[in-house]
Amino acid sequence: MLNNIIKFSFATVGCITGITLTRTLFIYQLEGISPEVKTLVYIVVAVALAFIFYTTSNKLIEIVMEFLDRLEANIQKLTLYELIVGSIGLIIGLVIANLIAIPIKDIDIIGTPVAIAVNILLGCLGVAVAAGKKNENIFESIRGRAADGAIAKKWRQSPKILDTSVIIDGRIIDICRSGFIEGELIVPSYVLDELRHIADSQDPLKRNRGRRGLDVLNMIQKELQFPMRIETAEVGSDSEVDNALLKMAQKLGGKVLTVDFNLNKVANFQGVEVLNINELANAMKPIALPGEEMVVQVIRDGKENGQGVAYLDDGTMIVIDGGRKHIGEKLNVTVTSILQTAAGRMIFAKPKYLVEREV
Repeated sequence: MLNNIIKFSFATVGCITGITLTRTLFIYQLEGISPEVKTLVYIVVAVALAFIFYTTSNKLIEIVMEFLDRLEANIQKLTLYELIVGSIGLIIGLVIANLIAIPIKDIDIIGTPVAIAVNILLGCLGVAVAAGKKNENIFESIRGRAADGAIAKKWRQSPKILDTSVIIDGRIIDICRSGFIEGELIVPSYVLDELRHIADSQDPLKRNRGRRGLDVLNMIQKELQFPMRIETAEVGSDSEVDNALLKMAQKLGGKVLTVDFNLNKVANFQGVEVLNINELANAMKPIALPGEEMVVQVIRDGKENGQGVAYLDDGTMIVIDGGRKHIGEKLNVTVTSILQTAAGRMIFAKPKYLVEREV
């Protein structure tokens, strides 16, 4: 219904445009034509332009909406300072354009189009010039000390868009608490609806998973007080939640936070940045596991009696039980346990021959 209304609106605009153009033509060029011929020309031109506008309305709407989406995405990437500077440049450009257009707009036929073109040209030029000077401090430039007072441009953190899997997973809480994620967390409205449907499921397992996801969101927002907002969006009947997530990430210039391997692959194919918590967990896995063997150089004695200390290439300390008598030697050791603390990782080991003797 709405689509038809828009089409008929475009057709009406085309009809009015045809009548206006025909009237202008008759006034300046064809004054001696009979009223019957004029009426026929009015009808033909109006109907023709109405038909053209009607048939091209869908494509025009698509082009306009795509342009508005790109414009919105670009504006959201700008800082407040850049918006202010760009607005000032636009205003200055339009003021100059209108001063130039005063004698031009009174010219017959071409006056108004030329005046509009001058406004558009100088408006864009004003924004471009202002954008090129955005890194200069306006006030200190006026005082003549622009070189001494450059403003450091702050890096604007890109938003992180959460999918359903990463919310239910729950590890996002610890990551937010540790401070490794910066920027705003965005929860699309359709992801929230999906969580609510899962929480209302008849299956106890699904119901618990959905409720866990809602508890995770409440904890991030209320207990951790992490910046988070709900982005209102709709998923089309012919679209999937994953595709909608990727489109939102492209529109907002953000990154998708997920544990879904398939979504990760599709996002990489479409050029969308993804933060996969499983990849982070793999990167943080211990470099050694209990029972693993390695050859190390015993450097010094440890705190406890009989202990020796060695180090890996990355600086990780290895405490060797019974390694004191091997100081200065290369020793084949077997890892017994690993201690992970806020200060780093510590590995405990024993000489391999002692482990074999115990067995």
